[in-house]
Amino acid sequence: MKTILRLALLLAACTVLLGTARAERATIEGILITASNEAGSTDRRLAPYEATLRRILRFETFRHVGSDRTSLEVPASGSLNVGDGHQLALETEQSDGKSVHVKVRWTAGGRTLMNTGLVLRPGVPAVLGGPATGNKGEVYAVILVGR
Repeated sequence: MKTILRLALLLAACTVLLGTARAERATIEGILITASNEAGSTDRRLAPYEATLRRILRFETFRHVGSDRTSLEVPASGSLNVGDGHQLALETEQSDGKSVHVKVRWTAGGRTLMNTGLVLRPGVPAVLGGPATGNKGEVYAVILVGR
């Protein structure tokens, strides 16, 4: 009888501990932009990222096309619809509390444009260069930011 009581108490304690354990969550924002070397000014919404965009993409002006945000448990999967028919399928794999590992599949018009893995740190943008937009010298790019 004592053994059964002890097992019941142990099971209750484990249930409480597991019930209070919170799943890790990652909030991810995706921003679709266009980049070109045409004269002009960069969209004000992209000001926090402009230096990073210039350094990585090596273009002069950047225009905000669309954005989306999601909050996912780790591990889990979800998607972002970032505009102009572009979608990002996300799969969070692991997190250490300081960063989250994410697989990203970028598609548009039924075509896969990119499959890649990233490590996102809160507030640090990751930039993915993409295909031409169809306008002379202009390309799509995506900024991903973990929050």
